[in-house]
Amino acid sequence: MPIPRNLTVLMLASAFLLGGCASRGPVPTFYDFGPAAPMAAAPASTPAVPVLVIAEANGPSWLDSQRMYYRLLYADAQQSRPYAYNRWNTPPLQLLSQRLKTRVAQNGVKVLSTTDAAAGVPLLRIDVDDFSQNFDTQSRSSGHVSLRASLFHGHRLIDQKTFSRSGPAGSADAQGGAQALAAASDAIAADLLTWLGTLNLPKE
Repeated sequence: MPIPRNLTVLMLASAFLLGGCASRGPVPTFYDFGPAAPMAAAPASTPAVPVLVIAEANGPSWLDSQRMYYRLLYADAQQSRPYAYNRWNTPPLQLLSQRLKTRVAQNGVKVLSTTDAAAGVPLLRIDVDDFSQNFDTQSRSSGHVSLRASLFHGHRLIDQKTFSRSGPAGSADAQGGAQALAAASDAIAADLLTWLGTLNLPKE
């Protein structure tokens, strides 16, 4: 007995809708560093640079995407794994650049971008080596940030220093990792300000 045409159309439409629902995975959750609250403690010394150009941070290509990465140190420390349904709002290199600029500006330094650079204004370059959530065990992790800061005056390198900070995650998931990485980035910003306060720039 042939199936009525209208019933065939209805069956095909139902199959299409069910297939569409089945192929629709979980909605991704997006994270950033949150608001930049006032720094808990001001650096011991005031930076010797009243005006500073901060270039956008450089780093490996995997930090120039919105994926959130973690490492299972207890299983395979050499493998970096992305979370399936968690993302950064903005690539980590941009997040870190903006956070450092905000923290330096909060300390009273006038922060310029490379497009606003003027002759004689020192330039700070940031090269990021690591920015990831590391699991020591299945239930314990920390956020780790490592970078190299180079201060230039004209074409002369004034000084260069490597900074590394880790902070415990409040939970063994992407949310805990995002909070820990934000705290580690803020700690590096404080270290960076202290370092800038120790430098002597050449006289014009």
